[in-house]
Amino acid sequence: MATLSSRMAKMADTSYVCKELFEYITDPEVIKLNIGSPASEVIPIDIIREITNDVITKEKRGLEALGYGPILGVESLRQTIVKDLLRPKGVEVSPDNIIITTGGIEGINMAMQICTNKGDTVLVEAPTFIQAAQIFDMFEVNMVSVDMDEDGMRVDDLEKKIIEHNPKVIYVIPTFQNPSGRTLILERRKKVAELASKYDIFVIEDDPYRDIRFTGEDLAPIKAFDKTGHVILCNSFSKIFTPGVRLGYTVASDEIIKHLWNVKMATNSHTSMFPQVICDEFFKRGYYPEHHKMICDIYRERCQAICDGIDTYFPKGSKRTNPEGGLFIWVELPEGIDTAEVQLEAKTRADVKVVYVTGEKSFIYSENDKPITNTLRLAFGASSPEKIMEGCRRLGTFFKEKLNQE
Repeated sequence: MATLSSRMAKMADTSYVCKELFEYITDPEVIKLNIGSPASEVIPIDIIREITNDVITKEKRGLEALGYGPILGVESLRQTIVKDLLRPKGVEVSPDNIIITTGGIEGINMAMQICTNKGDTVLVEAPTFIQAAQIFDMFEVNMVSVDMDEDGMRVDDLEKKIIEHNPKVIYVIPTFQNPSGRTLILERRKKVAELASKYDIFVIEDDPYRDIRFTGEDLAPIKAFDKTGHVILCNSFSKIFTPGVRLGYTVASDEIIKHLWNVKMATNSHTSMFPQVICDEFFKRGYYPEHHKMICDIYRERCQAICDGIDTYFPKGSKRTNPEGGLFIWVELPEGIDTAEVQLEAKTRADVKVVYVTGEKSFIYSENDKPITNTLRLAFGASSPEKIMEGCRRLGTFFKEKLNQE
């Protein structure tokens, strides 16, 4: 066989972990606390059917939805994004500063294509999002991690790593971070934008969970403090509309948008028009505010369930984050257990059958970091409160057994 690209070997580990995330997605016997899927209850099937039946005619938007379209995406959808999703958060841009992507992850991929070369360095949070790490491996860049605390990425360590490693990109998930659930505080958001400008570094701000806030105060994105065009904001409709439409959007300066246009054209010409039209109508017809409230109410209840389940059933000495939104919670068990080593048993043992994501194996730290083997990420979005509590009970009993706790 002909020799494959070197990026295939570099991607092997992260690709394997990504495949594992979807391994048990259709198994009804397994309690799935591993994948950040939305709740089935929040997918607006009836509304989407109503909109589709109404607009897919020659007299309305049928020809638009089923034909080719502009590379930047449907203009009225980009106007909606400005009006309903960006301006209320303090981001003042034109619709021409937005490109519609095929999911939020395509935006990260496109940004990396225009910002990096092989061998460049990307600074990431420790820990970081596994699919972003897979993209970074694909582009054969070096990842260096930046310390986090309960207030998100530490900007003192960020500036230290900037000076030490001369990176091209800072990648950050500022709101309800995946995997930790933590949120970057306002003053640090401002500082990240300042450091990007000071050291002439791109920031890829990945913010798909921002609108799933069920307690606390809204925080402006890092992009709101970007005065020099260094911040590229990537977002998604997967969590606030529905994941199957594979819609996202990227916000950038005039100069960066020109390059994203070129990459998009060379990749797939434009994102599918059909879901863009349906999503646009969903917002234009006024469905979003009530839908958004319903989403936040459901995830608030499920987050409380997983916090209660961890506090009630997990081994003594366990620690967890306290997310104010999003879909994830990060747990540190007492020392003496390796969550990766016992993961397969937890998945397959008849009295457990719970899937989770391990900290060491699935969320990338730099090669110089000491592996942390006693951590795990749990996702609470897709399971009912009752299943969440039962999953925590089974996992807690299992982990206590492994730690020889009563």
